[in-house]
Parts: sequence; structure tokens; C-alpha cells
Amino acid sequence: MAELKLAIRLDCLKLPLKKSLDVAARMGVRAVELNGRGEVHPENLTETGLRHLKKLLDERNLRVASLRFQTRRGYDNLHELQRRVEATKSAMQLAYKLGAGSVVNHIGYVPDDQADPRFETLESVLQDLGRYGAKVGAFLAAETGAESGETLASILDKDDEGFVAVAYNPGQLVVNRHDAVEALRVLRGRIQVVCATDGVLDLAAGRGIRVPIGEGTVDYPQVLATLDDAGFTGPLVVGREDSSFEEIQQGVSYLQNLVLF
Repeated sequence: MAELKLAIRLDCLKLPLKKSLDVAARMGVRAVELNGRGEVHPENLTETGLRHLKKLLDERNLRVASLRFQTRRGYDNLHELQRRVEATKSAMQLAYKLGAGSVVNHIGYVPDDQADPRFETLESVLQDLGRYGAKVGAFLAAETGAESGETLASILDKDDEGFVAVAYNPGQLVVNRHDAVEALRVLRGRIQVVCATDGVLDLAAGRGIRVPIGEGTVDYPQVLATLDDAGFTGPLVVGREDSSFEEIQQGVSYLQNLVLF
């Protein structure tokens, strides 16, 4: 467990970049996940801006754990697909320049039927991005949650030449009524980032609910032990879209008690 690193997802703080970096440093984490659709957008960040960002990080003894680049549509959707692919490649280039190995995004809908044209489209794009990642040195990390781990693995395992990583989000799997333990088992060899979230099933309402880390059904000691066995040394990123500051603090403290630095 000594090699695992905690990070926070900066856009959850809803603060300007410099202030959010200050908050992260005060929390005692060593790394942050940046939002590639916000202030650190690949199309808008000049070389001067990149040097300034690195300086801000160095001054606070922080590194970039991952770059989040959430596209409005998945790679299964043909509308403006090529533009979306090129933007993702630019994000992968930026991640490499920032010293991060992963670009986190939902890849889109993965059909259960591999004869579905959307499966073929998605497979082709992922092969392209997988090979590009091997070339540039930073990989697309498909965030779990929309489909089961087995379904996600069925398309990621199609290509032997490229590599698409996984951003394991156990809380989102729980919320969508998927088996987080089984997903961890089938995907653990690809996991580069853990999106540290939690969830419970509301049986009365028939749906899942997001809850703070440690208050749901995700067994984090088991998750960390399984990842440790798989040789995982990547970051655990705390924070989701609707996290409060207090919830992020609580999540960091909870995981700090589990992980020995």
C-alpha cells in the first residue's frame, strides 16, 4: 500500500485553479486531477501557460495524477466523432506534458451485442486511441459505471496492439447496479486510476445513491488489497461532480487511514 497516492479532483472544489491548488496542498495530498475541459483545456493552454501551471504545481509540491476530459458524447456516437477523437488526442498529449499517464473519460455506450454497428464504431475508435496512447505516452482511461466490468472488458480486450486503460469508479458501478467487486476482478490489469467514490442501493426506490466514501457498500480495504496484489501504484482520486468541500476532506481522511505513506 505504500506506493498508492491520494489525489483530489480539483473541479469539485469549484474554485479558480490557483486557489484550488492551495486547498489541495493544505489537505496534504500529493497530487491532483485537472479538468481538461476547464482552465486547463488543451486548445487554450499555451507553452507559456503550461510552464506557469507547472510552476504553480511545483511551488505546492503537487503533481498531476490524471487529466479528466469528459466529452459530451461517447465515442460510439457518430455526431462530430472525428472532432471528439482529435480533441481526446490533444488531451493525451497535454497529459504527457504534465507528467500524467491517464486521460479519464466515459467512452460511451457499449452494446451487449457485438454485431451492433455502435460496437464496431466504438471498437475502431478505441483501437485508434489505444495505439495513439502507446505512441504519445499517456493513455485514455475508460471510466467505469455505465456498463458492467465484463461488458467493458469485452471491448477493451479486442485490440492487442494498442492499450486503453481503466479509471475504476466503484461507487458509480454500485449506483448503476453493477457488481463493483466483479468489475475489479476482470479489469484490474488495466486500472491506472481509481475514482474514489461510494454508493448504496436504495431498494425502496429501486435505484442507487451516491454517498460519502466509507458510508456505502464499497469495501475499500478489499479494493486496496486487490489492487496491491495486481501491482497498482496509481492515484486514488477523491471527489465527484456534486461533492461538498467537507465530503472531499472526509474522503481524504478516510483513505489516509487505510493507506500507509
